[in-house]
Amino acid sequence: MDPITLVIVCPLVFLAGLVDSIAGGGGLISLTAYLLAGLPAHTALGTNKLSSAVGTAVACGRMARGGFVQWRLALPAAVGALAGSAAGARLALLVPDGVFQMLMVVALPLVAVAVLRKRTFDESEDGALAAPSISPRRQLAVVVAAALLVGCYDGFYGPGTGTFMLLAFTVFAKLPVKDASGEVRVANLASNVAACVMFLAHGVVWVELGLVAAVFSVAGNYIGSGLVMKDGSRIVRPIVVVVLALLFAKVLFDLVG
Repeated sequence: MDPITLVIVCPLVFLAGLVDSIAGGGGLISLTAYLLAGLPAHTALGTNKLSSAVGTAVACGRMARGGFVQWRLALPAAVGALAGSAAGARLALLVPDGVFQMLMVVALPLVAVAVLRKRTFDESEDGALAAPSISPRRQLAVVVAAALLVGCYDGFYGPGTGTFMLLAFTVFAKLPVKDASGEVRVANLASNVAACVMFLAHGVVWVELGLVAAVFSVAGNYIGSGLVMKDGSRIVRPIVVVVLALLFAKVLFDLVG
């Protein structure tokens, strides 16, 4: 690992953890960090999964200790996310690296718009969405199906997974936001682990860099979760825009070069 790579990746991965803990969407920054450092698209994706999995594990542990995880839903969701993520990662590996890099460049701004435009969930006083309840059996089925589909997206690409999964769990499974967050963390951890194992098996993970970056990811998540910030999303938006602008500048430079 050369110093320039560490200087590019580590601060941005720390920032990604901070942003993710405040308003979500940190994957937009962390994946971009590896691309800016010059990693091939598949290696960037695989290494990002390694550092993200460690950060998510820490956040998941804190949620579980705090009693915010309903295991009757979390465990089946984790199974669905595992299967979906493994399939998505396998699909990503089938796409040639150059083609996949261009797909990522196109997808990044689209995902950024989807994540940054998300509105605050309309909650009642007890934290539940203002929507009719559904039967426990149907709720379980919806949670597993959503985890499977979003997990597939996570394995193939990734940024915004937590936001999309939270949206699916609250809107379609009618889970209260404060409860759904715990299930989302568990399912997201499962999808990260499945994709990471798949990429490791195919030798497209820079393990040393991913582990060093994971320390910064944990630090960012830990500090961000302890901050009480008003209008945090207003701070997150310009950060994400700047990082994406840097990515496009690098891509244009590479094309011209």
